[in-house]
Formats: sequence, C-alpha cells, structure tokens
Amino acid sequence: MCCTTESEWSEADIRAAMRRPLPGITAQVTMAPRPRPFRPPDGSTPRQAGVLVLLYPVGGRLHLVFTVRPTNLDHHAGQVSFPGGGWEEGDTSLMETALRETREELGIPTGEIEVLGPLTPLYIPASHNMVHPFVALAPHRPAFQPDPLEVAELLEVPLATFRDLAVRREDRVERDGLEMVIPYYAVGSHKIWGATAVILAEFLALLEEGPL
Repeated sequence: MCCTTESEWSEADIRAAMRRPLPGITAQVTMAPRPRPFRPPDGSTPRQAGVLVLLYPVGGRLHLVFTVRPTNLDHHAGQVSFPGGGWEEGDTSLMETALRETREELGIPTGEIEVLGPLTPLYIPASHNMVHPFVALAPHRPAFQPDPLEVAELLEVPLATFRDLAVRREDRVERDGLEMVIPYYAVGSHKIWGATAVILAEFLALLEEGPL
C-alpha cells in the first residue's frame, strides 16, 4: 500500500478490484473494534439491510460519499455511515434496498448509477442488522439533496485519501470494565469507525491487491 495521497485509483482499478475474490473477514477485522462479534447470536434472525459504497469523479479524482447521521436517531447517532438502510416489502433485492435508501437519503436519482457488485455482508450487533454492502459508480457527481431527517452532513472524500497510512488510527476506551480497541479512519474532524470502517477496509483491501 502506498503511504501518500498522490497516487490515484482509477475507474478501471475499481472494476478490476470488484472482479477479485472477496477477502471477507480477513480484511474486515483490520478495522473492527476489538472485541467484536461477527455473527448474530445462535437462533436469532437479524434484520436485513443494504448500503451503497458510491464512487464518482470530481475534478478527475474518484470520491466516496458518506453521511453523518443526526444525533437524535435511535441507532448509530452522529456516526459516519454509507447511505443505506433496512429492507422493506417491495424491495426486489438487497441491492434494490441499497439503491432505494440512497435515493431517499441523498435525494438523487439512481438510474445512472452502475452497481459493480457486493462486498461481504456484515453483522451489526448494536442494531441487530445484517448489512449487505454494494460498490457502485456514478458517471459524475450527483446533485445531492440530502434528507435532513436522516442526514446531518454529507462527507465527500477523495478515495486516494485512504492510501495514506496516517489516516488509520485507533482509540482505547473502557466499557463495562473491559478495554476496547476502536480503529478508525481520521478524515478532517470526523472519525469513520464501526461498520463503515469495516466495510471500507474490505473494499480498500481489494484495491490494494492491484497495481497503481
């Protein structure tokens, strides 16, 4: 992996990466809080959800869009997330769930968005969701009109930012008498951690397997 933000990944790199075998938990654990369960409790049936890892060019550089969640939500309040949400009746697939939720949260049409494929599903203990991520490309920056009830702020980040090893950091916190290690990506004043960081880690691992 390069340690500078100068090298850019291209659309061709993204397409090539999504044709590779998924690294799965091997990559996910690198940015997962420790300790953390990766499977739902035996006998339980988690809710299903879909999220979109959406890339688009701005000034010749591929960007990722994240949402900063409002602080008054029941789950993951104030956290940085990929656009997405829970499966609903009428969704023909979890990919459609991810696209529908992206339309609703970001206020954009998704007809021009090309879904390249899935990443490894991830169990979210706090909300008891099984999240299915999908990587997608838009031909240009969408005209975002985020729903203020679901999005407090948009965070648009050049993909090459994540080539810099300095953005990968960790905190140590104590919860219920147990010390936890929480890795995160530092982007400006924001910390990208939890499920979003875990999903991003697998996507970046796919990209890092290929040439510059």
